[in-house]
Amino acid sequence: MRQIRQSRKLRDVRYDVRGPILVEAQRLEAEGHKILKLNIGNTAPFGFEAPEAIIADMTRHLPDARGYVDSKGIYSARTAVAQYYQSRGLTETTVEDVYIGNGVSELITMVLQAFVDNGNEILVPAPDYPLWTGAVSLAGGTPVHYRCDEDNGWNPDLEDIESKITDNTHALVIINPNNPTGAVYSPEIVRGLIDIARRHDLVVMADEIYEKIVFDDAVHHHAAEYAADDVLCLTFSGLSKAYRVCGYRAGWVMISGPKHRAADFLEGLTLLANMRMCSNVPAQHAIQTALGGYQSINELIVPGGRYYDEVRLAARLLNDIPGVSCVEPRGALYCFPRLDPEVYPIDDDEAFVIELLQAKKILVTHGTGFNWPAPDHFRLVALPDEDVLTEAIGRIADFPETKRS
Repeated sequence: MRQIRQSRKLRDVRYDVRGPILVEAQRLEAEGHKILKLNIGNTAPFGFEAPEAIIADMTRHLPDARGYVDSKGIYSARTAVAQYYQSRGLTETTVEDVYIGNGVSELITMVLQAFVDNGNEILVPAPDYPLWTGAVSLAGGTPVHYRCDEDNGWNPDLEDIESKITDNTHALVIINPNNPTGAVYSPEIVRGLIDIARRHDLVVMADEIYEKIVFDDAVHHHAAEYAADDVLCLTFSGLSKAYRVCGYRAGWVMISGPKHRAADFLEGLTLLANMRMCSNVPAQHAIQTALGGYQSINELIVPGGRYYDEVRLAARLLNDIPGVSCVEPRGALYCFPRLDPEVYPIDDDEAFVIELLQAKKILVTHGTGFNWPAPDHFRLVALPDEDVLTEAIGRIADFPETKRS
């Protein structure tokens, strides 16, 4: 009898954040080992509570959330999103410009399925959040990775982007604040990215899910601010990280710019939204309360707040390890340290993190899993409380001694 195989469409699709490393972690857990999982930015296991008002409002609306709703989302949620962007200076945003989805992840996949034809090239940062690369490939496109420069605070290399544009390039992905590096782009960088899109008639896809998680003097700037009315910009964001409700799966995409030129594409996006009927309804009722209520996230991103203190502590402890360097994150929830190849000659970084897992019971993600080209980085989630984080990085510090050249 024939073997039943996965679709060839999955040939170039990877999502190593939950790949073989997680399988090995689950095997060790089944043997009775306790694994500290620092591979996924999931706030709930680390004691972060959702705002009570969000839970109360969602619970109150449960009796009204039993049926399908408009495939683009309930009116109150879309209105809240539109008004949020209006308050940020994007005054032309309307309810019709907003699609609600089961988290940003679903919307990325939907947008790319509606937009990409076989062989189309999409510019994606390296390192990236790997869903972008995987979803481009799944849609039949070709992800082309542009370099973010570690020596320049992980800012995108604008010259490298220009050099990789061809007649078949259709879109530019921007992840700001960046996962996994923690970079937050200056107005000059964002303007430079948009100017490239403008010159080459590219659609901008701006992943801004960490927009509210910025530290010290870092300020987030929406790509749509600079795209104005002549560059089509799709802005992705949601509640997961800033409001500590990853499991609710409440995200959105907002379309701005020359929508009259994108009518056919938007018709296709609406078709896909219709095909999935609607995103989960209870969580949609949380959006208006979240965006309009007290912003408790502001307590977490200043000195004394857990997001701030834990990211800063993680970066400092990693930099204290001989042969390890970490650009201090200016936003998001991660560190992306480098293992000096002269000190740690690692050929296979996935094997390295699996060995770390087996030896120290710490689960991190290897850098090539974020489409970084060299096996010399890993990503660590900086969410545990300070005592646990100190213990974890101490264990990580002990392990590379076995890999010293």
